[in-house]
Amino acid sequence: MAAENDKSRLDDAARAGWLYFIAGHTQDEIAKMLQVSRASAQRLVSLCLAERLITFRLEHPIAACMELAARLKERFDLAHCEVVPADPAAPQATSGIAERCANLLDATLRSETPVIVALGTGRAVRAAVERVTPIDRPNHQIVSLVGNISADGSASFYDTVGRLADRTGARHYPMPLPFLMSSEDERNKMVRIEPIAKVKAVAAKADLRLVGIGQMDQKAQVHIDGFVTRDELFEMMRLGAIGEITGWAYDSKGRLLKTGTNKRLTSIPPEVPAKTTTIAAAVGAAKVPAIAAALNGGLVNGLITDETTARAILER
Repeated sequence: MAAENDKSRLDDAARAGWLYFIAGHTQDEIAKMLQVSRASAQRLVSLCLAERLITFRLEHPIAACMELAARLKERFDLAHCEVVPADPAAPQATSGIAERCANLLDATLRSETPVIVALGTGRAVRAAVERVTPIDRPNHQIVSLVGNISADGSASFYDTVGRLADRTGARHYPMPLPFLMSSEDERNKMVRIEPIAKVKAVAAKADLRLVGIGQMDQKAQVHIDGFVTRDELFEMMRLGAIGEITGWAYDSKGRLLKTGTNKRLTSIPPEVPAKTTTIAAAVGAAKVPAIAAALNGGLVNGLITDETTARAILER
């Protein structure tokens, strides 16, 4: 009974949201149409937004953002670049770049021709996947670039492959390995196992790679999420690591390190230089050095960021 009531309330919220945002009615008019009080109509519209029963996309390009994107494309020879407006109240917020990433995924997944999408992890990528419009594409393939099991055996909350498969009906290929193995020899043995080799083979044929970029400092997400220890993080920092993509640490010139945790990492390494369309989604002042290094090193050939971050990159 409770489930039926919840469904009925969401139906009412969806109807109220459609009447308000699509049909353009006032809340007073909606209250009369639905035979509820104005306060109830207002709550239903708010519930529609809170439950993401209706979403919005900005279609009008903003000139300042377009100019920044053009400058980034020219400077770093990018195949793709989008810059979204910054939110002064929340400079670290990923909602803006997530919306554009979702638009990119939607455009890719609408294809009737089978496509392969390879995904990294991270908050922006996960948020983008949550915004993808559900579509039935059983001939597409979604593949993980990252081993998503941490040292304590738990899986990353920000794993994206299964969630995107749920929204598309596509076949999906997770990377069922620990993020780090105990030794380089053990890593080499594990990645040769036939099921893992098959995942890597699918990823090698990807039409699109969508990844996050992480900074390598005391607030590094790979440490906060439990994939590397404090000692491992500090070791990589001492070795010159400034950023990471799918766990692969690189220095200030965008060169992948040949030592440290990179020797035990199970994730699929970035192409150097990137040949597959490889889009990084990243925002925030703390990530500027890591983003700039990745662009300079050719680890990615596309970027989705906000205008504040874009300006900071161009000023370096």
